[in-house]
Parts: sequence; C-alpha cells; structure tokens
Amino acid sequence: MDDLRTTLATFSPDDRKEFVQFIQRQKRKTKGRMDVQLCELLLHTREYTTPQLLRKLYPEEPNPVAYYALRKRLLRHITDYLLLRQHQQDPTAASSVRGLLTLAQYLFEAGVPRLAWSMLHKAEKLARNNEQYELLNTVYNLQIAQAGSEYADELEDIIRRRHLNKKAADEEERAGIADSLIRQRLRQARVKGRAGEAFDGILQEVLREYDLQEAFARRPSVLYRLMSIARSAMLVRRDFVSFAPFVQRCYHLMEKRHGFLPAHRYYQLGLLYMVAHAQYRTRRFQESVQYLGQLRALLAETSAQGYHNEWLPRYTFLLAANYAFLRRNSESIQLLEQVLQQSSAVLSTRDQLTARLGLAFHYFAEGQFAKTNQTLISIGRSDHWCEQEMGLEWMLNKNMGEMLVQFELGNPDLALNRLRAIERVLRERFPAEDGGYAAILGYLSLVREIMEDPAAARSPEFAKRLSQLPAFAPLEQEDLQALSFYGWVHARTKGRPYYEVLLELAGGAPPAGALNFSGTA
Repeated sequence: MDDLRTTLATFSPDDRKEFVQFIQRQKRKTKGRMDVQLCELLLHTREYTTPQLLRKLYPEEPNPVAYYALRKRLLRHITDYLLLRQHQQDPTAASSVRGLLTLAQYLFEAGVPRLAWSMLHKAEKLARNNEQYELLNTVYNLQIAQAGSEYADELEDIIRRRHLNKKAADEEERAGIADSLIRQRLRQARVKGRAGEAFDGILQEVLREYDLQEAFARRPSVLYRLMSIARSAMLVRRDFVSFAPFVQRCYHLMEKRHGFLPAHRYYQLGLLYMVAHAQYRTRRFQESVQYLGQLRALLAETSAQGYHNEWLPRYTFLLAANYAFLRRNSESIQLLEQVLQQSSAVLSTRDQLTARLGLAFHYFAEGQFAKTNQTLISIGRSDHWCEQEMGLEWMLNKNMGEMLVQFELGNPDLALNRLRAIERVLRERFPAEDGGYAAILGYLSLVREIMEDPAAARSPEFAKRLSQLPAFAPLEQEDLQALSFYGWVHARTKGRPYYEVLLELAGGAPPAGALNFSGTA
C-alpha cells in the first residue's frame, strides 16, 4: 500500500484541486512539474505499482533515485499545505499562538527584544482567552527565559501566572488521561459484549486516582471529558434514565454560571449532543430535536467550522433517529441517503457503517424490504471485521436485521440459516447463566417458531411467552434498540404493521434502529 496515495485519497475533490494549485504556486513554472505529475498519478483511480510510476515519470530511462527524491518533495508539499490549512481553519486560535511564538523567538534571536516581548504579550492574551493551557505554558517559559530584557515583565509576576496556568493545564492533562483509560476499557468491553467488566468501579477508581471529582464544575473542557466518561459507563450499563437529567442539569448549570466562550465551542457541541442523545434514549424525542436544533445553530457559527466533519454526521444520524419516532420516517430516509451520497468520501468508516445500518432500519420500517436488504449488503464487511470495528452487539444486531429482512422477503430458509448462526455465536461465546444473552436466545426461539409456522404468533400461548421475556420487561424502561426487535414479534402477534406497533411501544415516536439499525451512540 502506497502511503502517499493513501494520504492523498483522504482529500476531498476541492482539497485535491487546491493542493495542486498550492504546489504550482511554489515556483513560477506551472507546466511539466514532476511533483504535480506524481500527485496526479497517485490520485488516479487505478493504483500504479512503483515500476509503472517510474516508466510514466521517466519514459526514456527510469530513475529510482530521482523518483524517491520526488516523493520526499511531494510529502513536504503535503505537510506544508496541511499546516497552512490548519492555520487558516483552526477555530481554537492554537495556530495563531504558535505563529506569534515563532515570531517572538525569531525577533529575540535577531536582537529586537521590544517587539519580541510585544509578540509574547499578544500570544499570552490569545492563549489565555482561548484556554490553550499547554501553549500558554510555552509562552511563560519563553518569558522566563527572556526575563533579563529591559522590556520584560517582573519575573515574580511571570512565575505566578505560570503556576496558575500550570494547575489548569495539569488538570486538563489528568482529565485526558482518565478519558483515554475509560475509553480503552470500554472498547474492550464492547468486543466482549455485555459480559464485559462493569464500569462503575473503573469510573470511580480512575476519578479518584486523578483527583477529578470536583473539576467538572469549573471548566467546560473538563466537564465535557467527565461527561464523556459518565456517558461511556451509561452506554455499557444502559442507565439512560438517570444519565439524561444529570447531563442536562450539568450543561445548563455551566451555561448559567460560566457561559460558553468561542474557545469552548467544541465542548459545548459535545455536551449538547450528549443531552440530545440522552433525551432520545429516554423517548423524549421532541426535546431531543430541540437540542439538536441548538447544536446545528452552533455548527453554523464561524467558531465551529473546523468541527463539521466530526459533529455534522452525528447530528444527522440522531436527527434521523428522532424523526423516525415522530412519524417522519420518510425524512429520516432522505437525511441518510443524502449524507451517504454527498459525504461518503469524507465519512469515517464507523460513520459510514452507522449511516448504512440506520438507513436499513428506516427502509424496513417503511416496508421497503428490498432496499433494506441492498443497504445491508452494501456494508460489505465480514462478521469478524464488523465485530472488531464496531463491537459484538453491533455485529449481532446487523445479523438479526439480515435475518428478519430475509424472512420478510420470502426466504425463510436463508432467515433460519442466519438465525442458527446467531444462536451458535451466542452459545459459543457466553455461558447459559449470562442473563442478557440468554434472553436473546429466548427471543430467537420465538422468532424460529414464527419462521416455521407464521400462524403460531397469533396463539394466546405465544403471546404469553413473549410477554415473559426478561429482556423486554418492563417495556417503558427498555432500550429502544432492543425494543425494536421486540416490536417485530409483537406486530406478528397482533397482525398489524410493524412500524405502527413500534411507535406505540416507544410511546408515540420511532427509533432509528429497528434491527438495532440506528447505531446512534
């Protein structure tokens, strides 16, 4: 695999055009530039081997030495272009602070200390206003190093400011470490499924170890990290009911007491998403949409332009999920079709999988089973790959979706084969006493009865056994994703459309995940 080609492939069409123009601006010569030729060859739909590239670039006599020097030059162009673009698009002011620091260092070396100190003061103010604590520490260290200048501030005052900043920077570093530790253990638990280790103990242990119990009350950045940790624990134990009011209260307290500056925009977007998602999970769909409206308004601000790639897909997926439960499923389909058509080149792998699984649900809810099947096929990945990338439960949900849609398409043999494969995975992976997966096996036994004899679902005995499944009781507290599977069987017992039954079970609005298709998290 060619690393240069891989890197260039991440550029959007507009970025590619702009990058070629950037290369050409480096010199007056605009035609025949070898680095531009190499760039265009690497961007070609066909992937050329090294010998093929050598023949195309040096048709008269292949020159490997010149070729590898050319690759190094192109890599430098990529680095310079990305640095320039980052400086232009950086909403955190970090690039501006670095630029002022570089200028100050140059001026000190050039013997212009008055102007150098002026640049340092500007860098300090900019970094402090934007809470760039790590960079601010670098500013103070340079000020201390240049404290002998007649233009310098009082050394004791610089040291005092530096110590105050160091405390804030250290707190943020500890929050980052704690966040990474929790996320790593969460990934391990997701691979194991519900049998993964409990996160409550881990959460408390890490917070105590890094002394972060009270830090969230002071700064949006630390609040965001800690809410991320709490949300991770909530997702594992499915405690949506207690998390929703907690994160909502924390957000509004921070908004009221301290407010959110442009420097906090990323954290504000993240907190708003957590509130909206928690409202969705607790079936307050209209409130979730309202918070998503606030998130979208923030994304439209100049200070948030650098965050579109991360937050816009997640906003879209969650909005589509809410719309489905608000009887606007056709709009959900339009949203996800549009994001896949327009943004597939820039969507992350996880986002593409989430979008396709969500779209499959919405098609299924509309009774468009052929489109559901095609969308699931378009995922194009093995079960093992999906499990490693998205977790065991995501893979199982996809498989159950494939199972149900095959039955709806009139392929009961294929559906039964998929059902048996799911049962085999569950029995091999988990002991019989594992309540969560034992309940799924009980659910699958009911699905098997329907597939073998569709009329069985209408019997009173079948309905009684369905109501006794532990994973689906009480309904008013059940996870929407699990409820979507239950809804399919429940609709069969009533002889009514699946979507209408699901809406009723959810309290009047639908989830983007009938076969756990939504994947919103």
